[in-house]
Amino acid sequence: MAKKKINKIGVLTSGGDAPGMNAAIRAVVKTAWHQGLEVYGITRGYNGMIENDIFKFQPGGVSNIIQRGGTILKTARSKEFQTPEGRKKAYENLKKHVIEGLVVIGGDGSFRGAQTFAKEFDIPCVGVPGTIDKDMAGTDSTIGFDTAVNTAVTAIDKIRDTMEAHDRLFVVEVMGRDAGYIAIDSGVSTGAESILIPERKADLPKMINNLTQLGRKNKFVNLIVVTEGDEYGGAEGIKNYIKLSIPSADVKMCILGHIQRGGAPTATDRLLATRLGYHAVQCLIKGTHNVMVGVVKDEMCFTPLDLAVKAQRTISEEWLQIAETLA
Repeated sequence: MAKKKINKIGVLTSGGDAPGMNAAIRAVVKTAWHQGLEVYGITRGYNGMIENDIFKFQPGGVSNIIQRGGTILKTARSKEFQTPEGRKKAYENLKKHVIEGLVVIGGDGSFRGAQTFAKEFDIPCVGVPGTIDKDMAGTDSTIGFDTAVNTAVTAIDKIRDTMEAHDRLFVVEVMGRDAGYIAIDSGVSTGAESILIPERKADLPKMINNLTQLGRKNKFVNLIVVTEGDEYGGAEGIKNYIKLSIPSADVKMCILGHIQRGGAPTATDRLLATRLGYHAVQCLIKGTHNVMVGVVKDEMCFTPLDLAVKAQRTISEEWLQIAETLA
């Protein structure tokens, strides 16, 4: 049986915002127009779908957004969409607009929703990985990661200046939830003496021993980068542990927080977002449905949504060894 031709598609951003989402939206809309499709924007993620907050993109609707952080479609996390009743409302609203396929820009939670929705209502969905955490299997990077790392590096470089000036020990917390990619990349890039990530148990007694040796030289200057999801409680937990072990140490803490999500996306993120957005539309047109588009070794990769959600991306052992050696 010939596959059904898609004429109208919807695009939404869901979950945490990531720099480059606007570039992805722009690519989806312009690619769809080039193929003769109508494109509808769905605001505030799945909440907007449930509340029929849906509009048709008009010419000029994605002008001058490629360089902007955040997302013009807004984003949210929807508890109602996790219920069958909420998804039924969303489906009825898509039918009102005759929307026949969806591009979902977000992370693993967004893709779980898309996977369930596609199975229940036979709506073709394509996922575009937009998350600063880079914790999605099936792609070498995700939209927003490069920008987040560069933001963290800029901030940590400035922190190191004052750290060196005062012979202080600084614990800097970066985002990443349960993934240590931002910590590894920003820590190695800034010459951190210790990098603590959720994927590997930290040897805190060894770290304290090293700091004690420095203390004997009256120089506690040290930079520790830790992921927010670290088992010891992030920056605050590590700071408290050090103060308890070495009361004389001058320990300062800095939580970089949501500045890592904001700001203009880097060229790398704009290019990745554009490429992924373009191929997401091509997937809907060609009948490659219910997949996440990604780039692996500079080649396009199409991973079924259920595998993209279930699979665990692991940090390279090489980078773990490099970080440990250079520390």
